[in-house]
Amino acid sequence: MQWTVHIEGGPRRVNHAAVCIENKIYSFGGYCSTEEYRDWAPIPIHVLDTTTLRWAPVNYKHNMVVPFQRYGHTTVAYGHKVYMWGGRNNAVACDTLSCFDTKALEWSTPTINGNAPYAKDGHSACIIENKMFIFGGFEYLTDQYSQEVHYLNLDTLEWSFIVATGTPPSHRDFHTTVAVGSRMYVFGGRGDLNSPYNSHEEVYCPEVYYLDITEEKWIATKPTGTWPEGRRSHSAWYHNGYMYIFGGYNGNTKAHFNDIYRYSILDNHWEFIDVLGSVPCKRRRQACLLYDDKVYLFGGTSPCPHSSKRPLVDNSDDNPERLIDNSDLHILDYAPTLKTLCILAVLEYNLDITVLPRDIITDIRIMTVPNRISRPINQAG
Repeated sequence: MQWTVHIEGGPRRVNHAAVCIENKIYSFGGYCSTEEYRDWAPIPIHVLDTTTLRWAPVNYKHNMVVPFQRYGHTTVAYGHKVYMWGGRNNAVACDTLSCFDTKALEWSTPTINGNAPYAKDGHSACIIENKMFIFGGFEYLTDQYSQEVHYLNLDTLEWSFIVATGTPPSHRDFHTTVAVGSRMYVFGGRGDLNSPYNSHEEVYCPEVYYLDITEEKWIATKPTGTWPEGRRSHSAWYHNGYMYIFGGYNGNTKAHFNDIYRYSILDNHWEFIDVLGSVPCKRRRQACLLYDDKVYLFGGTSPCPHSSKRPLVDNSDDNPERLIDNSDLHILDYAPTLKTLCILAVLEYNLDITVLPRDIITDIRIMTVPNRISRPINQAG
């Protein structure tokens, strides 16, 4: 298990949403603090070819149902279609279900029935069987955090509300959920001491819960081991019996993270994983997608590396947290091949590659040549 690739120049995005379909990763929306954000502009889509590691904008067909640009939304893949729900721009939150066909490159707004969730952002979404489950988030109609669970049957397009028994997770947003069999595992997120209301007295839950969708019952797992610190805006994925988490942010300690922990589904046990390679910088609000024993991490926002150097006369604003939006791509490889390890050695020791076979040189270029979607930004100020 090793970090093997670090390439700059991809889409510079924060709070975006992404899915993997076949060998392509599609990224939807998000914002960038160095670019003009237009609330009602059509949502941008970028696609990553996991073979060539090249990003490209998706030039989809424009029609009357193209969704507006947003952040804090969720996307799930079902066949060759992507279902997007929720999120907000700077003016409103959205409760419309949008569907993107990756073959026709066209948006649609399916006709739905049933008890749909209120408009929100910072919720989570995952697929179990043929259903998209939505949990938590921040509801703008009620102005409070949520702990509700809704699901959308993706075959009948009918929403349902689950009245679950057991001990549910507290009201929260910007947590993660991971689907494992008939269970939905929940970790992290931001809540409030005066839950469900937002009084700006934030709490960060480090516990693991799961919802058994067959019994419609919440279980608090109470795991053993070394727990990760509570956080929000992290990433989570499932691989070979474990739920992994990366990164995130704790607003009480003002700490960003770039650590990796894994939770054993079978043993109900946490452990810290010390991963080899060039570790991504600390960040939050990034995207992580698993494909073919590799995790593709991109985007998010990080503390400015110069923010700790306070000048004698500080003319900046009063914001103690200066952030930089990322345009990088990192790959975490669970089973790097001998060829990949040899290439990493060539790069580490700056060896002459001109004598290498053409296919090896091509692989080295794939792993190192920057993308050209975003330009570098000045990180000095």
